[in-house]
Amino acid sequence: MLLILCSSIFLITTLMGWGKLMENIFGKTLSGISGKILTGIFSTGLIFTLLSFFIPLNLYVEIPTILIGLFYFFKDKLYLEYFRFSKKDSIILGILATVILFSASFYPFILDHFGYYVPTIKWLTEYGLIKGISDLDLILGQMSVWHILQAGFSNFADPFFKLNAVLLIVYGLYIVENKSWIQLIFIPILLIFSQSPSPDLPVIIFSLIVLNEILSGNRNISFLFAFSVFTFATKPTVIWLPIFILLYSIFISKFDYKKLIFGSLVFLLFIAKNIWTFGYPVFPFAIFDLGISWKSNPELLKASSEFALIKTFDEQYSYAEIVKFSWFDHIKNWLSLKGMKSMINILFIFSLIGFIIFSIIKKNKIISLICISILIKSILVLFFSAQYRFFIDVFFVVSFVLFFEYLNKKNAVLISSSLIFTVAVIFSFPNFIQKFIPSFQVGRFMKPFEKKQILSPSHYQYNQYNSYKVGGLKFNVSKKYPFNFDTPVPAISVNYIFDYRKKQIFPQPIDKNNLKKGFIWKKLNAEEKKELDKTIELIKKSYQ
Repeated sequence: MLLILCSSIFLITTLMGWGKLMENIFGKTLSGISGKILTGIFSTGLIFTLLSFFIPLNLYVEIPTILIGLFYFFKDKLYLEYFRFSKKDSIILGILATVILFSASFYPFILDHFGYYVPTIKWLTEYGLIKGISDLDLILGQMSVWHILQAGFSNFADPFFKLNAVLLIVYGLYIVENKSWIQLIFIPILLIFSQSPSPDLPVIIFSLIVLNEILSGNRNISFLFAFSVFTFATKPTVIWLPIFILLYSIFISKFDYKKLIFGSLVFLLFIAKNIWTFGYPVFPFAIFDLGISWKSNPELLKASSEFALIKTFDEQYSYAEIVKFSWFDHIKNWLSLKGMKSMINILFIFSLIGFIIFSIIKKNKIISLICISILIKSILVLFFSAQYRFFIDVFFVVSFVLFFEYLNKKNAVLISSSLIFTVAVIFSFPNFIQKFIPSFQVGRFMKPFEKKQILSPSHYQYNQYNSYKVGGLKFNVSKKYPFNFDTPVPAISVNYIFDYRKKQIFPQPIDKNNLKKGFIWKKLNAEEKKELDKTIELIKKSYQ
């Protein structure tokens, strides 16, 4: 906890300095301390993304970034702004920060932390954005802007990958500064994402902040649209947010295309990043084929989309069974899945229906546009892959809009306090949730509190792997473990190796002496088939 606290102070100070620098250049965007920090996150995220095309995000990037941020923090005496908080607000912030640090100190338990987040960050810190990285490991083709930002601060300032905890503290600052007390009730739920650099946390927080800014009268459309596109670049499932700001600028605000230029440039950067790493404009869809030589293998993408459909039904039905479903069967089976997934799906549908009715009753243009944007996003999710993790942000948005005007500070603090206590108990004694909610799969990977967390956050170390060679690619595979969170790059997950054998393909470096030049996939020749078969046999033996 203490090390996370030091890291948080360091990062918040740096980001606040960058926010002030951006305000000096482009003018004020968001108010208060939290506004400067959020502007700092936005600006450094874009800068790191641009740099990552050319260089790794190592200490040579991180140290100058920190020095510039600290320079402006002390030059403009930004630390004086912290003395403006009242005693009561300071107590609330102190409690929130303590709870966030406590929650962030536990072992990571989201599986994507090991198979996606950490491997992505490793590549970014060692090489930067890699052309065709999805040909090596498809999931790495996402390269979220949030992981780019995390990578840029992970060499020195945040070696434990606790950027989400920092963001939660900043979110608490925003809530207190803007007196948006309803958002206090979201923090206990969001603590679930505090142990890992999950992009779900920033997209939820950024969405709620943008909504609050619009509902509170912020008319800086240029920044809000750019920030909403930045949120979309963090995780495209939040596509409703830039759609909403776009609709708002057309139907409510005085439309001026010039206000959309900055956001459009951010969007083009997002597209360029995807084409560079994945070969197509939007991961993981093989649409708008530009004929890129390093684009992902179409058969693997097809298999990925089939698996996404299976995941929609929580792997309770096979793909062959699902394709035979009628429309009625799709709906019925999705709403009646075993375990808590069915309850989440039913709640999602009722939330949408309730929100539609609410928007009709309120007859408010802003709320109507939010509803339309959410419906567009929901239809897309239901059409492509209706997994609850893709529409979880809808619950927060609907709750926020419904109770925006009705929940006062006292009630928000009471509700938040009770939820914080519940979450703290769950984190400290995970056996409860493992026993009483066995269908909550993530709960199985939670570990109880350990004394060492008071100083340093709990983290896993495995570092067991074997090295192999197929064609011109020398690669590593984690030993007796499906993920490569601390396996040296280039690393390939076991499942992908079997998939490559099935499809008769294998990734190859464009230049075997320089991995920065990227990867392509190619059909296996006779010699490479033998090498791959031998590799698979050795992997199977390692599991015996």
